[in-house]
Order: sequence, then structure tokens, then C-alpha cells
Amino acid sequence: MGGKNIKVAKYLDTIFALTGLLLCFLSLGLITVLFIDLFIDGASRLNYKFFTSFPSRFPEKAGILSAWVGSFAVMIVTAISAIPLGVGAGIYLEEYAKRNWFTNLIEINIANLAGVPSIIYGLLALGLFVYILGFGESILTGGLALGLLILPIVITATREAIRAIPQSIREASFACGATRWQTIAHHVLPYSMGGILTGIIIGLSRAIGETAPLITVGALTFIAFLPSPPLTFEFPFISFKWLFDGFTVMPVQIFNWVSRPQKGFHVNAAAASIVLMIMTLLMNGLAIYIRYRFRKRIRW
Repeated sequence: MGGKNIKVAKYLDTIFALTGLLLCFLSLGLITVLFIDLFIDGASRLNYKFFTSFPSRFPEKAGILSAWVGSFAVMIVTAISAIPLGVGAGIYLEEYAKRNWFTNLIEINIANLAGVPSIIYGLLALGLFVYILGFGESILTGGLALGLLILPIVITATREAIRAIPQSIREASFACGATRWQTIAHHVLPYSMGGILTGIIIGLSRAIGETAPLITVGALTFIAFLPSPPLTFEFPFISFKWLFDGFTVMPVQIFNWVSRPQKGFHVNAAAASIVLMIMTLLMNGLAIYIRYRFRKRIRW
């Protein structure tokens, strides 16, 4: 009787494995077909002029210069605002915070914020950064809005990476006379850095494709100028004026082109979608590579 049950269990396990493999291939196949169809539609517009031209009323002259520059500027603000705060919060909650009702409340709120629709962050940013703090419809507002969006992701990734470090490493460090911060800085963080960086890059790759929060805070659908340069020829040679300039980003530009009836703008939208997808895939590929390199270096 026992042998029969084992055979049935192995048979069901094989069926489950084959079903999962089939579903994976179907999902990858569908994504591949969609990407090929997108590439066929937009490949003809992928040239140097497309990357160095501003949007235009004429589809054959339109480009994504202001969109990819705006995306790059917004992502800089997003990274600067979300990464230090998210990593610091994760370290505090995992290594310093006492286990009580207040900590549990914070953890529940972080988990809930990770599932909040992105449009809610846009409305929050509109009320806080635009109306209350007076940052206006600027790159700074857009970057902070996306920073709020990915903050729970960064915190959660940091905590999970730190939690995976064996407690014996901390105890060995304490036994050698190290302080808590020395233990974190010299042992916990180096070992967990692969997971932390992976979570950060995945969060940024999500932020780069967001549209709703940026439209809410005033991202422009048509813009024919670049932000102010961050470097100048006058002392102190650094300018932060670009933070308060108007902006657009790749997803908003794609939305603008898709909403137009002309076939040429749809081709431009397909080409811009290819660029955005490649950027996202490269960021996720970088996350996988970083995780692999850090895991390879670690020897318990």
C-alpha cells in the first residue's frame, strides 16, 4: 500500500512539473511573439535621428530626445530619494527596532503600501509636493513621487536580504568585540548587498515604466526643450535649476503617440516601446548579474 502511494505521489509530482514547464514556455512564447510584433512595427524608426530629435507634429520628424533625457533625470531623483531612505529603514527595522506593537504596525503599513495602486502615489505627490511644498510640476516632484512608489519595495528587499544572513555571523562578530554597527557595516551588509542591489534595481525598473503618477503631477505630453544643464561655467559650477524644470518621460511620450490617429505616430510609439523595454530588460539583467556575482564571492 505504501509503495503504491509513493508511485502516485511521484506521478502527480511529474505532472505538476511538466504543467509548470509548459506554462513557463507558453508565457515566454507569448512575450516573445508580442516583442517580435512590436519590433517589426517600430524597427524602421530606430536610428540616430530618432534619439536626437524632439517631438513634432510630423511623425517622420518626431523623436524621443526630451523623453529619454527626462526619464534619466527623473530616475536620478528617484534613486537619490528612495535608496538611502529605503536601505536605512530596512536596516533599522531588521537590526535595531524592538519587536513590539509599534514595529508590527510599521511592518503592516509597509506591506500594504507595496500593493497600493500607483495613481494613489501620484495624488499624494500632487497634494504634498506640488501644493503644500510648492515644488511645482517639475522633475523633482516626479522623482519624489516615484521614490515614494518604490520605497516599500526597497525596504522589503533590504529586510529580506539582511534576514537571510545567518545569526551565527553576528554572534561571532559580537564575540570578537565588535559593536552592532561594526557588525552591520563589515559583515551583514557585505553579505546581503547582492539581494539589496537586486531589489533596488527591480524597483527602479518598475519606476521607469510608470505613467499614472507622473501624469498626475503634471508631466507634459509634448515638450520641445531639455532641462537646464546641471553643470555651468560660473561658480559654483553646479546648478540645481533642472530640478524645477518641466519634463516628460518615455511612458508619457508613448501614451501621447498612441492616442493620435496617424499611423506614423503609432510606429513611433512602437519604436519608443522597444527602447523602454530594452532599458527595463537591461536593468533586470543587471540585477541578476549583480546577485550572481555577490553570491559567487560569498563563502560561508
